[in-house]
Amino acid sequence: MTPDRTRPRWRRIPVRAVAALSAAAAVFAAAALSINTAGAQDLEASQEWEQIWSAEFNGGAGQMPDGNKWRFDIGHGYPGGPANWGTGEIAYHTDDPANISMDGNGNLEITALRDGAGDWTSARIETERGDFRAPEGGSLRIEGRLRLPQVSGEAALGYWPAFWALGSPYRGDYWNWPGVGEFDIMENVNGLGDVHAVLHCGVSEGGPCNETMGIGDTTTCGGDCQDGFHTYAFEWDDSGATGELRWYVDGQRFHSISETDLPADTWADMTSHAGYFILLNLAMGGAFPDGVAGQATPVAGTEPGHSLLVDYVRVHTRGGGDPEPEPTTTEPTTSEPSEPGDGRDAYSRIEAESFDAENGVGVEATSDSGGGENLGWIGDGDWVRFDEVDFGSSAPADFVARVASGAGAGVSGLVEVRIDSRSSEPIGSFAVGDTGGWQSWQSIPGNVSAVTGTHTVYLTFTSGQPDDFVNVNWFNFRR
Repeated sequence: MTPDRTRPRWRRIPVRAVAALSAAAAVFAAAALSINTAGAQDLEASQEWEQIWSAEFNGGAGQMPDGNKWRFDIGHGYPGGPANWGTGEIAYHTDDPANISMDGNGNLEITALRDGAGDWTSARIETERGDFRAPEGGSLRIEGRLRLPQVSGEAALGYWPAFWALGSPYRGDYWNWPGVGEFDIMENVNGLGDVHAVLHCGVSEGGPCNETMGIGDTTTCGGDCQDGFHTYAFEWDDSGATGELRWYVDGQRFHSISETDLPADTWADMTSHAGYFILLNLAMGGAFPDGVAGQATPVAGTEPGHSLLVDYVRVHTRGGGDPEPEPTTTEPTTSEPSEPGDGRDAYSRIEAESFDAENGVGVEATSDSGGGENLGWIGDGDWVRFDEVDFGSSAPADFVARVASGAGAGVSGLVEVRIDSRSSEPIGSFAVGDTGGWQSWQSIPGNVSAVTGTHTVYLTFTSGQPDDFVNVNWFNFRR
């Protein structure tokens, strides 16, 4: 799902190639039967795995994914990155619970919607951690249990769900793909009954990894990938003399790439950095579904309202050294809380109650870890001001705020960041509604546009309802 520099990574596939793709899938389905023994052996070996991270999505209906584990990708691309996420997809990604929230039945539900003007919205999230990698001399396994959108035929044209991982050096650069590596664990387009597993690496275009197509294979999940939940997994094995990458559906391996299949520098470029972050998204349109369909998608007959369901995502390691890499935490580096009027480091925690001016907010004792106080009684039109916030000479990648909400059903709003004036356009924002209570705290991230130097920072609060909708404990920016 990751961009190359100048165009979507999937080339438009001529109509005549669609039949060839279907034939290749049929050939693969037969070939998959020949590796059942290897798949069974791999499953037996998997009993040795140690789980180091998981997201289980067991919250109540309408609740958002854990902000300590996931960040939202908002809009049509990363700030400063390729348009339309570099893939040509057309949906605007949101953090609206209508597009992404838990369904109350143990699943995360990502839903594609279309408004009266014909504009599509959907959602895309990525893990806060960006250090998932095979331990030296060991192995990494990323696994998820998912159900594809239950739609087919013309009504499905343009649907593009994906479960994948991307090299962490991409964060903040956005132009080093595909060299940093991309592991597409599961991709599906247009409601078809097969899924794709792809490695992206090397250079764009061409190169040893056949970019922008990548090195991939296809499976029909033993019959039809549309027939309910299936378990998709990716393994990075660094335990032998040469490394190997492997892809599975329901325990059956159907795609593998050896270190010896690639030039040494290509393999090193994608395996020697800090690691990978994991993504889940439901794109609409773009070069891949367009190419398979032989026309631009979505079409007038594409049906909105269908969802990618995610039961869980889990990460395991085995062998090697320490089985659990040190987590990339969502907590900022801490310093003494700022007092009003003091210069502030944008990248250290800024306590919300240390504001220099405010309108409409109150201060109360907090039950959040660390104690102290939080801002409360915050609703539409309220704001707080923080003077002399120093961003330094390099711009932040995003910001995160510690928030809680006991707002009633249907009550939500935006936490916005503005620079130097309350009337300035926000440089970043995120939406928040009920988190389970006014002291049920979550760390929620939001993308921000580039800013450097020292500025006055405003947190402003916007809602379509008159009721209070959020408490704030602290916030900070992150590089």
